[in-house]
Amino acid sequence: MKTRILGIDPGTNVLGYSILDCEGNHASVVVMGVLELKDLPDHYAKLKKIYDRIMSIIDEFKPQQLAIEAPFFGKNVQSMLKLGRAQGVCMAAAVAHDMPITEYAPLRIKQAITGHGDAAKEQVASMLQKMLHFESAPKYLDATDALGAAYCHFLQITGPVMTDKSCKSWKDFISKNPGRVSK
Repeated sequence: MKTRILGIDPGTNVLGYSILDCEGNHASVVVMGVLELKDLPDHYAKLKKIYDRIMSIIDEFKPQQLAIEAPFFGKNVQSMLKLGRAQGVCMAAAVAHDMPITEYAPLRIKQAITGHGDAAKEQVASMLQKMLHFESAPKYLDATDALGAAYCHFLQITGPVMTDKSCKSWKDFISKNPGRVSK
């Protein structure tokens, strides 16, 4: 059965999104990109733009599930509140389409993709590029962060595929099992 996942990395200056098609234990990128919001006049205009764009992405690509990165608690509470609002607007668009939503902490996404919860954005992007075979990393890594949320969800819904318990990470698994990764 084919499943289409919308991945979102919420942001108030740059929001990343991706669409991932999944069938069995194979996944492929349909689209990924960013919504640039820096030039909008205020936070409310940004929230409206986010809602409108996510609604149009859902209408165009018809994903069945949303995987969204959860805001992480940092030193700046105002930044976290703004990110939470951006996330909420994305969730509202999904709810308007009766789409199930799953939140993933950034650490969990990084762990699922690279095997390390403290991996850099560049490491996540590089690993996703190797696993999903897309041309090059986009200008903003927010797009690959969104793809990471979608791929993390794909791994959760397909269940563990690692049969070799000696693998220490996904990178290790891929190197030991080249036939199980599509090229």
